[in-house]
Amino acid sequence: MGLFDDVSKFLENQIDEFLKNNPHLELQALDEKLAEQQRESDRLLVDLKSRLQTVESNIRETAEEIKRWHTRIEKAKKAGRNDLVVLAQAHEAELLREGNQIWGQMELLRDRIPQTEKLALQIQQRRQEVKVKLEEARSQRAASRTTADSPNPWRDSSTVKATPKMPTDPLEKKFASWEAEEELQQMKRKLGR
Repeated sequence: MGLFDDVSKFLENQIDEFLKNNPHLELQALDEKLAEQQRESDRLLVDLKSRLQTVESNIRETAEEIKRWHTRIEKAKKAGRNDLVVLAQAHEAELLREGNQIWGQMELLRDRIPQTEKLALQIQQRRQEVKVKLEEARSQRAASRTTADSPNPWRDSSTVKATPKMPTDPLEKKFASWEAEEELQQMKRKLGR
């Protein structure tokens, strides 16, 4: 496991370094993550509201059923059918227990919906903040490219040899250094002949 952990740690460090050198990509990844969270919270909200409607419908049905059995209990009492009264009262009590459980579910859903709406709003606000920062980073990046690519009006470009851009990526720097060293070694070999 030590080798795997070392490789994993190395890759994490490389990714962290890359993201530090490219903050717009980090912001873009954060924006995508927030977009996914926003979609998830929207789905959850739709699900909670749908479940609330179902539970409310179940409460109405259970209440109607309790009412129906209560009427039957009164009817059986008037007819002197105590055997039916006892059975109907037991059934009515069971329906009341079910109704209480369903009521508890409804209360839970009613509590979760505003919490989820609040969370969705926070995600939306955070995403807007990230979008603003992302646009700023893109603008800065575009501005730095424009200034790096624009010609210098103080120099005559026909007499000045173009200098290669300095690499910003660590790997690019290593290769550029190695390639320059190789060219220098080749020049030394040619001069040494």
